[in-house]
Amino acid sequence: MNKCRSVSRVVPPLLIAVALVSGGSTWAQEPPASPDVPPAATGSAPGASKGEATGAAAPEASGVAPSDAAFMKPLGRLSSILGSIHFLRTLCGDPGAGQWRETMNELIDAQSPNEADRKILIASFNSGYRAFESTYRKCTPAARLAVSRYQSEGATLSREISARYGN
Repeated sequence: MNKCRSVSRVVPPLLIAVALVSGGSTWAQEPPASPDVPPAATGSAPGASKGEATGAAAPEASGVAPSDAAFMKPLGRLSSILGSIHFLRTLCGDPGAGQWRETMNELIDAQSPNEADRKILIASFNSGYRAFESTYRKCTPAARLAVSRYQSEGATLSREISARYGN
């Protein structure tokens, strides 16, 4: 695969991520008593936790080596941020919280990474999701602050990736 072609695919999904990460949606006044995390998108991996992106097997299992493209590290961080925001927004009762998982799926679809890179990005999303899942059981002011900070970091990271690796 032509590396320039692969890099040019980074730009459209990052523009979407910038809009979503910097925009956000309205918050519910009261978090739900029991957060109802929507199931993962169709084709989810068996045994995947609710709300996680799909197919997070070890990258080496596919037999394809990761591309080692320079943009994969910041794209992995952006994936982790999207996973964290997805969990926290759901926990805090945001009716549009599913958009963060959808944004991740759109990012992967637009990027069309090789199987190993795809699995790395999915694992990063799921890691971000699980990091807060293990910490927060209810929406707190600290959870809302974390969302705000992650949205800011995600927007900045999206612009930097687009500026540095886009055409």
